[in-house]
Amino acid sequence: MGERISKTGPIWAFVALIVLGLGLLAVGCGDGETTTTAAPDTTTTAAPDTTTTTAAAPEKEVTKIGVVVPEEGSDYGWNQEGVESAQALADELGVGIEVADGAGYEDPGPVLRQLVDNGADFLFAHASGYATQAMQVAEETKVPVVVIGAFEGGLVPGLSQDLETHAEEGSYLAGYLAAKMTKTKTLGIVISADDENWTKMAGGFVAGARSAMPDAKVIMAQIGQAGYADAAGGKRVTEAVIAGGADVVYGMGDGSSFGMIQAAETAKPPAGADKVWFIDVIGDKTSLDKKGVYLTSVWWDYLPLFKQAVQAYKDGTFGTEVFYMSVANDSIKLIKTDHIPDEVWAELEKIKADIISGAVEVPVLTDKAAVEALIKQ
Repeated sequence: MGERISKTGPIWAFVALIVLGLGLLAVGCGDGETTTTAAPDTTTTAAPDTTTTTAAAPEKEVTKIGVVVPEEGSDYGWNQEGVESAQALADELGVGIEVADGAGYEDPGPVLRQLVDNGADFLFAHASGYATQAMQVAEETKVPVVVIGAFEGGLVPGLSQDLETHAEEGSYLAGYLAAKMTKTKTLGIVISADDENWTKMAGGFVAGARSAMPDAKVIMAQIGQAGYADAAGGKRVTEAVIAGGADVVYGMGDGSSFGMIQAAETAKPPAGADKVWFIDVIGDKTSLDKKGVYLTSVWWDYLPLFKQAVQAYKDGTFGTEVFYMSVANDSIKLIKTDHIPDEVWAELEKIKADIISGAVEVPVLTDKAAVEALIKQ
């Protein structure tokens, strides 16, 4: 048998080699197709494509901020706080800013469009009455706008971001402080208008005062329909509240608060008191206090929320949820003055922590009648 193989082996070996080679070639081609269409192809179409998709969505950038406010940006109140917070934001981002102050309370649309024409690519419409027109401008120009106080109606994903307040929290602290400082057990609240923010703050103030002094008497008075800038009206109404026995007055009024402070400075203190204290809102007028009556202010610092709004724009979540000013994010806080005793300030810090943790629940009253009902209790 070995001899037969010896004679015929080369031919059959050659044939066998050809057959084997063809078989290997066929198997090799089959294996190549399976590898390409299975594991390698799956890997190629998954990881690289995902990476490409992520890279195609660059972070949005802000290059110039535009701000519109209804009154002068140097009012030590609503307008100045908005302008200064926007300026601080621009400085932090290293971008330009254009401010249009004194724009009034009517249609801000033309002013906002002008800001966009001048290169603003991120807008702040700093008045609750600006919401509708500001959102229209954002839709037309595709430039995002932050609306202040649209009362949860200012959300349009990618275009309009609404900022609201839990201002009642800071007012609860102010009410507690007022009850600790009064000598007549009578507190005054003066509001410039039937405004939702003022209502929430008045309710928080009453609740805070009653937590420290359950029998505290509260007198609330209103200047007019829209007496925000009515300094003379603020003085007149505050004098009437003081005449009713209030030796601590909580005033909410923007420009009208200057008249309220003047009343606290010049009015004869009610029986049992040696002076009248004034508690302010939103701004910081401590530098203007020459008579020593400015007890504190429930200060609104917009910068934390302005920064949050820009970050949301960059992240792609702008306009998807309402942002709130609160004591927790330090955008609403009391100003510490030398008039506040250290032991009382320590109590306020404890209450602030309890508000943040939820141990103290501050009522949210959004209409004046509810506040009046609370006062009567």
